Order: sequence, then structure tokens, then C-alpha cells
Amino acid sequence: MTGPLSQRLATLCHEIVTDFDSDAGGQVRQIGNRLHEPLRVAIAGRLKAGKSTLVNALIGRRVAPTAAGECTRVVTRFRYGPADRVDVVTRDDQRHSLPLDDDGMVPARLGVPATRIAYVDVTLTNDRLRTLTVVDTPGLSSTDTASSDRAAQVVGDAPFDEHIDADSAAEVAAAEAVVYVFTQAVRADDVHALDAFHDASARLAAGPINALGVLAKVDTLTGGADDPWPVALPLARQQAGLLARTVGDVVPLAGLLAETAGAGRLTRADRDALAQLAALPADDLQLLLASVDLFRTLPAPVPAERRERLLGRLDLYGIGFACAQLTTDPRLGTGELERRLLTASGLPRLQQSLDRSFGWRADAIKAGWALTRLERLAGHTADPRLRTTVRDALEDVLRDPAYHRLRLLDAAQRAASGAVRLPADRESELIRLATSDDPRHILDLPDAGEKELIAAAARWRAYAVDGAGPAQARIAHIAHRGLQLLAQEVRTRCAT
Repeated sequence: MTGPLSQRLATLCHEIVTDFDSDAGGQVRQIGNRLHEPLRVAIAGRLKAGKSTLVNALIGRRVAPTAAGECTRVVTRFRYGPADRVDVVTRDDQRHSLPLDDDGMVPARLGVPATRIAYVDVTLTNDRLRTLTVVDTPGLSSTDTASSDRAAQVVGDAPFDEHIDADSAAEVAAAEAVVYVFTQAVRADDVHALDAFHDASARLAAGPINALGVLAKVDTLTGGADDPWPVALPLARQQAGLLARTVGDVVPLAGLLAETAGAGRLTRADRDALAQLAALPADDLQLLLASVDLFRTLPAPVPAERRERLLGRLDLYGIGFACAQLTTDPRLGTGELERRLLTASGLPRLQQSLDRSFGWRADAIKAGWALTRLERLAGHTADPRLRTTVRDALEDVLRDPAYHRLRLLDAAQRAASGAVRLPADRESELIRLATSDDPRHILDLPDAGEKELIAAAARWRAYAVDGAGPAQARIAHIAHRGLQLLAQEVRTRCAT
């Protein structure tokens, strides 16, 4: 759960705390404790974009309510614990415990006014949460005046068409990574929101290096049971281009289908009802799947109540896809049908993107987050002895070559966000260097090794002294050092 980079910083925090008994020392203790926790990913976006549905799909359990209610207006953290438990944490740090409801979900009513709630803390005995804490945020479009006022304090006076909920902005600022959910196409206020989340966040928390976009509800793009992917895939690529300065990629997802299949909500009775529909004449089935109203009202061998249940779990695209699978293979079992629905939802690709974007470099992300917090603490504390101690300790840590990965992430973040302009080919190579240790991927050469890494390092050094401005030169020197260190690692690997 804690890698070598974050472990050393956690030890540093412990050593500092033993010397200081103050509010600042308490902040250091909180930073150190956080380093032992799983990577925290905030799910952000506008209201009704499908954030809670995505949370359920990622967790593999339908526990976050998706219908509008008290619990969807507050921040909810989902983390691993020894027992299923819901704690409503108020702004004065009091906890009010609640059981999950009869359906195993966070209760729709929390028993505390939303204005008093800081967040809802949900612990689940779910293995997927051992390495990832997922935070569901209310996001955009808050109609609460108090929330709007708090939002201005957190994110400034950006020209939003609608407001970012202040608690959402704070959670994104506290997270090490963010997934931003939108539907159809990115709107102006989505871009403003992403920019504001980035401004409110630690440098390594919300940007192209550690942010991912999800184009949700792609199954609604075609308005019926037709295959949405011929539209969804190019649309996601287009949106990724528009958001290239803010998110690393945009992944399309049929959220409802992902939630149902990911959480194992398809029953044998559902499968049998789908098989009955699949046995209809092709023209009759096509007409039935033409619209939700027709599916509900036209005569069919499946009762209206069961059809409504299928709509609530699969919608028309999922129903049509399942019927096509059962037409081809009438003996298809519930488990295999569910696995095929999961693939059709796009969730496996999203999980791969999350692992690629956040998973393997979680240690560096967490360590970068902690360094940023400690640097900020040293700059604002009124205790001169604590300021000197923290800064000296950080300088000592950063002399370790292993921590050059953090400098690379920071440099790549600055380049990818446009804070420092680099030639497009150099920007791409820098981002690959910061997020991979594979020379072939970094240099985009099939047989790249030590020799090619040394040559690439020389090119960055030449760029630093001839053609780069001061800010570009600083980044070029970081890239040069990173390539040299990686070349040494490759040499060591080959020797052993």
C-alpha cells in the first residue's frame, strides 16, 4: 500500500512530529498518516453526469445512490474497512453512524441537514478498495447559495455558467488523482470546472498527468438499441483532443451497463426474460427496441414489470445487445452473458486506463502530493524552527536519485498544462519519460536501450543550452537527468 518513495516521506513526517507539538506538527502527522492510505481518486463532474453509477461500477457493488436525494448532494468517500459501515461526518467533526439500507446502499436520508455535513465516510469489505479510495462528489450546478459562496473562496471567480460545489473542489484538491465525468460533449462550464479544479489542486493532483476523462452514457448517443460505439469512439477521441491540456485521455463508457454487469446485478430471471425477447421474430424485436415507450407498451411475452426492471438495469442498448447474444447462442448462461455485457459497457478499458494512468505510479503520485503539502506548510508556518526543519529534510530527500521521478512528474505537468511551452515532440517524450520506465515506449523506438537513452539525454542537454528559454532549459535539464538515470538502470538490469 505504501511504496518506497512515500514510505521515506512518511518516516520523515514521523521524525518531524516527534520534535514539534503544535498545530503545524498536527498537519505533518496528517500528511504522514495519509501516505499509508490507498491512492485517493475523486470522481468529479456535473450533476446527473453518471458519477455515482461510475463509482458503483468501479467498486463492483451498487452502494452509491444514483437517484437525486440528500446523499447525492454531499461528498461520499468509499474506502476499505473490516465491516460495512456508514458514518455521517459533520463540519464540527462529529460522527453519526447509520446502517446501509435494505438494498445494501447508502441511505437516501442521512438524518443530518446537508449544510452541516462535511462528508459521508463509507467503509466496505470490498477488495477493490484495498488499493483505491473512491470519492463521489456532488460537482457542478449547486443551487445552494452557501455552497456557491464557499465555492468562490475555494476556486476564485472563474466565469462559470454554473457553480462548482465547494466541498467537491476541496475533495479534488485533496485527492491524488481525478476522474472527470461528462456526457455527450464537453461544454464550456466543464472546461471551466476542470481548470478550476486544477487551480485548486496540488500540482500533481488534477491535470493531464493524473486526470482522466470519462464520456459517460454513450449508450444514449443513438437514442435506442443501436450500437453506440461507432459514434462514441471518435467522439471520445475528439473530446480528448479538446481537453489535452487537462486530462490524459477520455474513455467512453456505457455507465448503467457497467454498473449492472460490474456489480453482478443480472439474475437468472433477467436472463430468461431476455431469452424470451430474443426468440421474437426479428421485425417484432426491432420495433420493440425502437424506443423506451414502445418497449414498455407494445405486446410482448415478458410482463411489463420485468421489462421495466430490464430497462432499469440495461436500458435499450444493453437489452438489444443481450438479445443479440442469446439469438446467436440460446444456451448462453447468466454468468457468461454478464461478462459479455461488461465488455460491451467499456468498463474493462476504463479499468485498464486507470491502472495505466494511476495504478503503477501511485507511489510517486502520493509522494508528490506529500511533498507539495510539506512545501506549502514550510512556506506558511509561523514557527521558524519548523520551517527550517521541513525545508532541510526535503532537500535531503530530493538528493536521492529515486526522487527524480517526482521532478519529472512536475516538469511533465507544467509542460502538459501549458505553463511551460515545449515543442510538441519534446513535450510528448517528456510525458512518456515521467510516466513510464520502458525505453521503447519513452523513445517510441522498438529496440531502444541504454545507447538510445544516452543519445536522447544528449539531445535534451543540447536543447537546454541552445534554443530553450530559462523555464524550458530547467525542464530540459530535468529530462536530461531522468534519461541518464534510466540509462544507468537499464545497464544494471542487463548486467544482472
